[in-house]
Amino acid sequence: MAATSPEGPQPGARSAQDAPGAGGLASFRSPRWLPGGNLQTVWAARMAATRRGPAPLFRRERWDTPDGDFIDVDFAFEAPLQPGGTAEPKPLLVLFHGLEGSSSGHYSLAVAEEARRRGWAYAVPHFRGCSGELNRAPRAYHSGDFEEIGWILARLRARAPAPMWVVGISLGGNALMRWAAEAGQAAGALARAVVSVCSPLDLAAAGQAIDRGFNRLVYARMFLATMKPKALAKLAQHPGLFDGQRLRQARTLREFDDVFTGPLHGFAGTDDYWARASAQPHLPRICIPALAVNARNDPFIPAHSLPRPGQPHQTGRVVLWQPAHGGHVGFADGAPPGHLRTMPRAVLDWLAQH
Repeated sequence: MAATSPEGPQPGARSAQDAPGAGGLASFRSPRWLPGGNLQTVWAARMAATRRGPAPLFRRERWDTPDGDFIDVDFAFEAPLQPGGTAEPKPLLVLFHGLEGSSSGHYSLAVAEEARRRGWAYAVPHFRGCSGELNRAPRAYHSGDFEEIGWILARLRARAPAPMWVVGISLGGNALMRWAAEAGQAAGALARAVVSVCSPLDLAAAGQAIDRGFNRLVYARMFLATMKPKALAKLAQHPGLFDGQRLRQARTLREFDDVFTGPLHGFAGTDDYWARASAQPHLPRICIPALAVNARNDPFIPAHSLPRPGQPHQTGRVVLWQPAHGGHVGFADGAPPGHLRTMPRAVLDWLAQH
């Protein structure tokens, strides 16, 4: 294993215990009053504080996509206009949200708070259909949507020459890592460094985990409660797009992906989608500084499926932080109700080194 140098990271992966600059996240432990991955996950999403100051005021832009569709991008903490109508460029932090997420999600607001504290501009591109309005095209979004990631980052880069760092949460992190792998050396022209947080880099393992037992009763049901109505609205928009009866009968993410996500995005079905969209087999192809953060008690992502530290043939230059605690994007700290500051602070500290 080798440390990151000023010229870029050298081959090898570091564990959470020996990664430089890991700060409080490498040895992160949830408070004693918040035990277990499930409680850490749910509490962070429902109860923990995301900020100390005022809520960010987002400015939304709608971008037309090359295929005649649109996405919505929310911006915050932009530089004020200078005399003459120009704005001084600020470092830009871009966040790609997770499954059914948005700029108003708990993790988005927590990261926004840390970006505000550092004086960075902040942007949250919404995947298609996640900004509150059904998109137009006969497609939605998926875990391996690297071409969309690349198009978005290229457009953001064209706006300003300021440094740009990118974070992906859960699904957004897997798609981000897929983009970094596909882009190779060219990724450095768009982003200085990338981070995935609690991302299902092995989609098959994560999909199987979320469709079993307690996870199926709680998390899979929660996701399907919003995904199925959106899919049926898409069917009304494009009659005959898929088998509506099969979708209505879907009770697991595997069944949903088999009838909707996979076929609509060019995959033969769930198995083909999960295999081809997973970022983990492609990590060695990433050429820019990259960090993958995964709590080992994440109820969505089995610890045995995570990339292994010290296996450069599997992880290449990607730094690994794998704390024992944290759940799924559930790194709450402090006294009840807790605060979501440890993860954003540690991640942005790491980004600032690049």
